[in-house]
Amino acid sequence: MAISLTQPAADRVRSHLQTRGKGIGLRLGIKKTGCNGFAYVVNYADSVDEGDTVFEDHGIKVVVDPASLELIDGTQVDFVKEGLNEAFSFRNPNVTGECGCGESFSV
Repeated sequence: MAISLTQPAADRVRSHLQTRGKGIGLRLGIKKTGCNGFAYVVNYADSVDEGDTVFEDHGIKVVVDPASLELIDGTQVDFVKEGLNEAFSFRNPNVTGECGCGESFSV
């Protein structure tokens, strides 16, 4: 089981944690929503809850709850800039379908 970060994603999280002045890393999860069933939830992690799994990549901790982990195991998190738009993107090997807008996915 693993969640990984690209260097741009790690740099973005590190920069925001420094600006924010607190936090231990990135919290990655999912929620039921959208036309395809699930959407990614990205927040800053201030703590590790009981049952969470912690991964570390490029010096950044990624905290994932157990319910989310089974659906996003193997995911690589990237940070992409295209023109004025910038966002985290996800390469999840478990995805079987995505909606046209890219906001939700199915497994």
